[in-house]
Amino acid sequence: MNRALSLLIICSYLLPEGCKQKIDPDELQQIGITPCQKAPGFIVNTGLDPKHAAFSTSEKRLKGLALVQLPQNPADTSGRKTWQHPDWSRFGYMGAITTDENGNTYTIPVPVINVLDNPVEKQNTVYVVSGISGEMKPLIELPVSAKTIFTHGFGLVGIFYDCHGRKIYASSIAGSGRDTERGVIYAIDPSTGKITDQLTGWDAMGLCVGGISGEKRLYFGSARTSDIYSVELTSNGKFTGSVKKEFTLDLLGPRGDDKARKIRFGKNGEMVLFGVEFNYNLTAPTEKQETIYQFRYDEEERKWVNAE
Repeated sequence: MNRALSLLIICSYLLPEGCKQKIDPDELQQIGITPCQKAPGFIVNTGLDPKHAAFSTSEKRLKGLALVQLPQNPADTSGRKTWQHPDWSRFGYMGAITTDENGNTYTIPVPVINVLDNPVEKQNTVYVVSGISGEMKPLIELPVSAKTIFTHGFGLVGIFYDCHGRKIYASSIAGSGRDTERGVIYAIDPSTGKITDQLTGWDAMGLCVGGISGEKRLYFGSARTSDIYSVELTSNGKFTGSVKKEFTLDLLGPRGDDKARKIRFGKNGEMVLFGVEFNYNLTAPTEKQETIYQFRYDEEERKWVNAE
């Protein structure tokens, strides 16, 4: 029996992560940079201009998800229009949003000021909006153990769709308290709504998958500190290896203790982070101030450095 066939047989008996498939270097460099997101098809039926429409969860007078037509001239407030499907407000207020290559949109609930519109038992639910019909429904209710105590009202606080592995990553801090970190990052197959892997013991906020460092990694910001971490992913999107601290936002920006609410990669491979104050308490959206940070990957030093 030849060696290649032997290896194939061995791998077939192991878990998928047991034989980690290599990713082409050129393909790696594009992970997180080349977008796959497609505009939902139903937008053409809303009366809004599809070329200038975007999802929003921060409209002051609308609860839940909204579709907003942004004016070409930012100073022209009359050009801003909104549209909302009847489903989009019935699940309460929503937070982070991510979209896939079929125009399906995924979002997570967020309590605002109080939990009257967002029951704590529903804070670990990922919702999906059909790119065809615009209808919204739960994709998966992530597990909440009997030991979980919602002392702060939060469940899911981060979500990201990975175009390369076609997986959703969602982070929950439902079980964590002031002195305990019991957060979980879930990998979810959007086609089945099933959990494919999970990383426990981390309270994570901003999530993003990138390959600019030469490895496919999930980057995430800590909800407890200003540190940015990462963990390697297999080609099919499962966690492998140990969590690594990449850098920190500590003492940067106007507040000096920002947490990374959102992480994305620019077209040149720079990491763009949106930092906010977060202390596990409920605040009104108008009170949130955001600062943008940029880091670049130094290939010689093999580390991320402040690009500002």
